[in-house]
Amino acid sequence: MVVKNQIKFIKSLQQKKYRIQSGMFVAEGIKVVRELLASNFKPYRIYTTNTEILDHKSEVVEKIQEGDLKKISGLQTPNTILGIFYMSPPGAVDFSDWILALDDVRDPGNLGTVIRLCDWFGIKHLVCSEHTVDCYNPKVLQASMGSIARVSITYTDLADFIKNTEIPVYGAFMDGENVYGEPLPKTGILVMGNEAKGISEKLEGLVQKKLTIPPHGERTAESLNVATATAILLNELRRP
Repeated sequence: MVVKNQIKFIKSLQQKKYRIQSGMFVAEGIKVVRELLASNFKPYRIYTTNTEILDHKSEVVEKIQEGDLKKISGLQTPNTILGIFYMSPPGAVDFSDWILALDDVRDPGNLGTVIRLCDWFGIKHLVCSEHTVDCYNPKVLQASMGSIARVSITYTDLADFIKNTEIPVYGAFMDGENVYGEPLPKTGILVMGNEAKGISEKLEGLVQKKLTIPPHGERTAESLNVATATAILLNELRRP
């Protein structure tokens, strides 16, 4: 049985300020929880209605009733398992490969998808502006499908970060050079902008090369979703 104080604490982790205070976050769903358990993220407590779905045997795993899971879940339809994990400090940024940088991306679904894309394309370091949505937001975790376990995510002042690097800096713009005809190096920083405003003026001045994804046929869409654009550009960065 999950007692009242536990319920209050777990529900509080839906909010960023309480995640920061406790240094913990909530993850729901068997795939996400399994990925985190197999990574460097340390579990605080795992609640599940079916312990048989886990290979992880530990005193932190607690079997509960479906009614209790509903009380602590942030989902309308709880997903058999909920884990509480300690936040993991990001590793040092490796400048020997491509780094993805996000300038104030606000939609949790977009960030989660971008994290999953980084995992797919082998981008080990994702650097986010201080106003980018929290990577431990439950909706981000759901969209990342566990890929957060394999991508190091740093929040910092992006302008200062870029100023202090010596590798080339590329950015996604509507008026950039056609990415399909542009020779791309083996290492660099790719900056993706906010969903509505794109890359800020402050960062635009630091971008050395502007890239664009050209439309085909009669152009009717105003722009591409930031996660979709990221997928296309990362594919080009990794093209042999």
